[in-house]
Amino acid sequence: MNGSTEDKLKTHSAKTLSAMAVDVLSTADGRLKTAKSRAYAAEWRESRSRGKAIEIGTSTPPDFPARPAKPELLNPRDVPKRRPGTEAGRIALLHAVAHIEFNAVDLHWDIIARFGHVPMPIGFHDDWVKCAEEESRHFEMVCDCLESMGSHYGALPAHAGMWRAAEDTADDLMGRLAVVPMVLEARGLDVTPRMIDVFRKAKSEQAVAALEVIYAEEVGHVAYGSKWFHFLCGRENADPKDVFHQMVRRYFHGALKPPFNEEKRAEAGLPPDFYWPLTEDLPPPGRSE
Repeated sequence: MNGSTEDKLKTHSAKTLSAMAVDVLSTADGRLKTAKSRAYAAEWRESRSRGKAIEIGTSTPPDFPARPAKPELLNPRDVPKRRPGTEAGRIALLHAVAHIEFNAVDLHWDIIARFGHVPMPIGFHDDWVKCAEEESRHFEMVCDCLESMGSHYGALPAHAGMWRAAEDTADDLMGRLAVVPMVLEARGLDVTPRMIDVFRKAKSEQAVAALEVIYAEEVGHVAYGSKWFHFLCGRENADPKDVFHQMVRRYFHGALKPPFNEEKRAEAGLPPDFYWPLTEDLPPPGRSE
């Protein structure tokens, strides 16, 4: 961490967990965002270990988190296709992973800030702070890989739709849990093994090591989503599978696409009857099952 980043971290003093979350969301620079994220996670963890947890508080997070000037954000269909058989293609693949991890940092802090008014056990906050800290480390590891290959985050255009799930579920905690960890992050469990193979064949040991950490830790993120989704369903005496189908049909745009990593999904608390029925064409938003 450079001196200017250290100075910026020292000058801010957020008094509640939700204020910490908003500060991360309001920080544009990637390295500074993740440095703040990890510092706040450490502060939260220290307060919990002392038995004097920082107050959760309530805040108004930004509708869209702060972003650096680069990468240029494009419509998904306009993002150039990646060809992982080439060095340039592998850089593009890692750049896409960095963009996903960058957005994941904000998604996990956003769930803390945006839903602070919803009464939840303190373990809910423990879990999402941990997720945000891990996503921050993932982003930094992938950025290190890019820089070792002569590139950097922001050097290529990126997907503009990454925040759409947050916008669509801004008023629905159950919907947020269903779509972000239980659909989008679960998709990472499906595709990451193939990415690891790409970099292993290219003998890119640094990238393989980073992706293996991401793969292992994403299982926990999906599991946290499933755990708290089931908790909310239990609170409402609702069937989790039926509610999950309703939430995905309402908020996710399109059908789920196999192949699925059924072993890792099961490890994360997602049985096949949750996601296989959603592989067919979904009804338009607003239509009931």
